[in-house]
Amino acid sequence: MTEKTPAANLPTTPITVFGLLVFLLTVLTVRPVLAQDSEPEKADASDVAERIETLEEPLYNPFVERYLLDEVKSLRSDLQNTRAELIEKVVDKELSVADKTMSYATDTVTYFFYLIAGATSILVVIGWNSIRDMRHQLTTLAEKRVNELVIEYEKRLKAIEEQLQQKSDIIQQNQDEIERTNEVHSLWLKASQETSQQNKIAAYDQILDLRPDDVEALSYKADAVLELQEPLWAISLCLRALKLAPDNGHAHYQLACAYAEIGRWEDAVNTLARAIDISEAYRDDASVDPSFSRLRDYENFRALVFPEQADSD
Repeated sequence: MTEKTPAANLPTTPITVFGLLVFLLTVLTVRPVLAQDSEPEKADASDVAERIETLEEPLYNPFVERYLLDEVKSLRSDLQNTRAELIEKVVDKELSVADKTMSYATDTVTYFFYLIAGATSILVVIGWNSIRDMRHQLTTLAEKRVNELVIEYEKRLKAIEEQLQQKSDIIQQNQDEIERTNEVHSLWLKASQETSQQNKIAAYDQILDLRPDDVEALSYKADAVLELQEPLWAISLCLRALKLAPDNGHAHYQLACAYAEIGRWEDAVNTLARAIDISEAYRDDASVDPSFSRLRDYENFRALVFPEQADSD
């Protein structure tokens, strides 16, 4: 503790110091005014201000200055002491809280241990299963549940595997079909560029090897066979194509050409009529096709292919 000066025995609060200062200033200011004017209620503010400005000596003296300095020093010492006491109290509170926390944790662990020990003792006293039996039962139950889950997931995995296999087969089939389509397309291009009917037939045979039910390949092969003067072979190919696609116009047209080649004119006209019903373009083709050259004077053929001339006649 610091030793205080004699002035420290006076009141040390900021309010007391401020009051003393106000009192001294009031006394020193008002005293001359009271000596000159016995009736202060009649003095106005202008007279007071004028008298303050005409003061010849300051309102304070060395004694007052010394008194104020001692008060400030005393206040500083009191603030330091108060700060030290406050820090000491805060540290004490923190230590108290930490002590209570440790005590609470220790008590909780102890009580929990006592609770477990008591519960175990009760289980043993009332005849429940021992810890080994409980462990065995829990192990058995867990294994049973795990086995059930394993069986269930095996079924799911098997179903997923089957679906993946199906999708894999579909993808493989699509890949094969794409490759087959590309190869067929290249063969069609090759057949369209060939000038020899034998080479065209060979290309059509390769297409039929890849796609035995390709109706277009059968009908175009029949056309190439007719160019080789093989009408019976062409009829066989056309009938095979019409069995697969009864409404194929090109197959009907080639069959009509084949019938005309072997002299079956009535069958040729009827088959050509079906082709024209499917597409009017075959009427113009038949009018210039050399396969129908011997039918140009045949009345039914003329009525079918040249209906304008038949009407005029």
